[in-house]
Amino acid sequence: MRRLAVVALAVVACSKSSPPTPPPPPPAPAPPAAPTAPPNCLRDVGQIQAARGAPAEPKRPTHTFSIVARDPVTGDLGVAVQSHWFAVGAGVTWAEPGVGAIATQSFAEPAYGRKGLERMRAGTSAPDALAALLAEDAKRDVRQVAFVDGKGQVAAHTGAANIAFAGHHTGAGYSVQANMMANDRVVPAMQAAYEGATGDLAERLLATLAAAQAAGGDVRGCQSAAMLIVKGTPSAEPSHDTLVDLRVDDAADPIAELGRLLKLQRVYDHMNAGDAAVERGDVAGAKQHYGAAAAAAPTLTEVRYWSAVSLAVAGDVDAALPMFTTIFTEDSRWIELTRRIQPAVVPATPEGDAVIQKILTAAPAPR
Repeated sequence: MRRLAVVALAVVACSKSSPPTPPPPPPAPAPPAAPTAPPNCLRDVGQIQAARGAPAEPKRPTHTFSIVARDPVTGDLGVAVQSHWFAVGAGVTWAEPGVGAIATQSFAEPAYGRKGLERMRAGTSAPDALAALLAEDAKRDVRQVAFVDGKGQVAAHTGAANIAFAGHHTGAGYSVQANMMANDRVVPAMQAAYEGATGDLAERLLATLAAAQAAGGDVRGCQSAAMLIVKGTPSAEPSHDTLVDLRVDDAADPIAELGRLLKLQRVYDHMNAGDAAVERGDVAGAKQHYGAAAAAAPTLTEVRYWSAVSLAVAGDVDAALPMFTTIFTEDSRWIELTRRIQPAVVPATPEGDAVIQKILTAAPAPR
C-alpha cells in the first residue's frame, strides 16, 4: 500500500512540474469507399453475375408462348405473346413493315430481333437469317426463337435446354412456340386455333393465345401479353405502317385485357377514319365511321364528343346537336372544352364563331 502511495505522489509531482504532453493528432480519416451493394441487392442481372464471378451477360428468362405469322391475303406481319413475366412485349416482339416478324423468348436474347430484321431487310430468308444467328450464339440451347419473313417463309428453333414442356410447330406462313408449359398439349392447341380461326390477323393471333392458355398455358400462370402487327407493304411514311402495337405489362388476365384493348383500338381506328373522311369533305363517310365507333363504345364520352365536333365542323351541326346535348348534360366540363377548341379545331373565323355558338345552345340552362 505504501509503495502504491509513493508512486501516485510521484505521478502527481511530475504532472505539476512539467506541462502535459499534447496528445498525438488523430489519424486522417480514410477516404470513403465507393458505395457498393451486396450481390443480393443488385437489381441488374449482369451486375449480379459479375459480382459472382460469372460472365456479365444478362439472362432474361421470359418463358412463354407466342406466335409469328404473315396474313396470306394482306401480307401483314404479326407477332403475339403471353407470359408469366412482367412486360413481356418489351423484349420478345419484333416486326418491321414488309420485312418480317420475330419472337425471341425462353432465356431471351433481344439481339435476335434487331439482327434478324437487319438480315431479312437485306434479303436473307427467315430460315437462313435464323440459322446464321444461331451459329453465332454459344447459348443457343437455352433460346427459343421464331422468324417469319415478308414472303411468308418461317423458321423456328427450340434449344435442347429449354424448360419443359417446350416445343414449336411451323405451318404455312406461321410458327407457334412455347416453353415452360403446363403440359404438351399447348403447342398443338395453338396450331389448331390459328389454322381454324377467322377474322383479320389480329383476331387470329388473339385466338391462338387464348387457345394456348385454355390448354394449360405457362405452368406458373399468366402476367403480361403483347401484340405487334405491321403492314406487309411499307409506305413512304413508316409511322403509318404499324397497325397494332398493344402491350399489357401486368394483369391478372392479360389475354382478356389484350382483347379489350384490341376492341378499343378498333373504335379509335373508326375515329381516325372518320376524321380523314371529314378532311376529304366526305360527310356521309364520316358519319358512318363515327357511328360505328359510338356503337362499339357507347359509354365512351371522348368518342361521342369528337364525333360530334367533327360533324359540326363538316357543316352538319344539326346532326351533332343531340349528341352535344347528351354530353353536356352528363358532364359540364365538355362545355368548357368547347369554348377552347378555337382555333385548333374550329377555325377562328365568323363562320367558326357561329359553329361554336350553335354548339353551345345544346348546353343546359344554368341553375
